[in-house]
Amino acid sequence: MKQIPLSLGPEPDYTFDNLLTGANVAALTHVLTLGTGAPPVFLWGPPGCGKTHVLRALAKRWQAAGAQVGWYDADTPLPWELPAHPSLLLMDDCQRFDAGQQHAAFALFVEAATMGLAVVATGTEPPVDLALREDLRTRLAWGPTFGLQPLSEAEIRAVLRRDADRRGLVLSDDVMDYLLTRFARDLKHLMTLLEGLDEFAMASKRAVTVPLLRQMLADQGAHAY
Repeated sequence: MKQIPLSLGPEPDYTFDNLLTGANVAALTHVLTLGTGAPPVFLWGPPGCGKTHVLRALAKRWQAAGAQVGWYDADTPLPWELPAHPSLLLMDDCQRFDAGQQHAAFALFVEAATMGLAVVATGTEPPVDLALREDLRTRLAWGPTFGLQPLSEAEIRAVLRRDADRRGLVLSDDVMDYLLTRFARDLKHLMTLLEGLDEFAMASKRAVTVPLLRQMLADQGAHAY
C-alpha cells in the first residue's frame, strides 16, 4: 500500500505582492484604492484568472489594517451573517450560489449599503449574464465592473516556477512544457496539479519528472485536455 502523506507544504500566501498584474492593472488599481462607502465592484473572468486571489489578498490587506471582513462563497454554509463590526463584504464565484445563497447574498447587499460597507464580488461572467435572481444581478452591476484577463504563457510559467520554488521542488522545463501543452491553462487547475505532484513525489520518494507526473495522472485517472 502506497503511503500518501499529509499536505505538509507551505500554504499559499495570497497577497498583492505575489499577484502578477498582467493586463489587469486598472482593476487591481481600483480595488487597492477602494474605501468604505464606495460603489460595489464586480470582477469577472474565466476560472484561473486570479479572481479569488484578488479577494483573498484584499481581505488580508484590510484585516492587517484592523478591519473586519465578511467572506461568502458557495461553500459557506447558511445562514450568512456579517461580522459584528464589518468594513468589507466579499462574495466569490457568485455564479455558483444556489437559491438560498442568492437570497442571503441579496440581504447582505442591502445590509452593506445601509452600513456603507465596501463590497467586491466575483463571477465567471458579467452580472447581466449570470443565471441569478434579477434583484441580485442588479446589485452586482451597481458599480464598476472589470473583466480580468488570463495570464500569458510566460506569466503562467513564472507563477508555477515561483510556487515550485516555494515548495522546494525542482521543476524542469520538460515538466513545465508537459503541464502547459496537455492541460487547459487554467492557473487554479495547474496549481492544484502542482500541489498533487509535490505530494506524490514525497510519497514516491522520487524527483519530479514527466514519467512521475504521468504515473500520478494514471493512478488518479486524470486526463489531459
